[in-house]
Amino acid sequence: MLEKQVTIFILWCLSLTMKTLLSFILILLILPGCEKAIEKAQEDAIVRAMTDGQWKITSFKVNSTDITSSFSTYKFQYYSNKTVDAINNGTVEKTGTWDGDAATMTTSANFTGAVSPLSLINGSWHIDNSSWTYVVATQAGAETKTMRLDKL
Repeated sequence: MLEKQVTIFILWCLSLTMKTLLSFILILLILPGCEKAIEKAQEDAIVRAMTDGQWKITSFKVNSTDITSSFSTYKFQYYSNKTVDAINNGTVEKTGTWDGDAATMTTSANFTGAVSPLSLINGSWHIDNSSWTYVVATQAGAETKTMRLDKL
């Protein structure tokens, strides 16, 4: 009788272990899908934030030189297809491309063939601070550039 009880106890423990193991395997299988869903939600949030309204450069420094006034006539309209219009005095001067990556806290812009000051925006930027209404970003290279965009 004792042997039967021990056998039942061992089988019960194994069944708990199997349930735990199966649960763990199930979590491992589901987790990558959750991570991708989270990444997609973050990307969607960036796109919504950027495409909802126009943006203006309210601060732009190259090294320690403030050249914000060079952008005083510009507004930027971002679109969900990852294009961006540089609007100068109410007219689209140039259409470029943009991208953003919440995981790496980076954004990029490319206005092919643009001249200064618009060409200064080209390249990859590290996002130092942001909210739904502003972005502060830095670009390091031969020169250090710092830019702040505010939503209008």
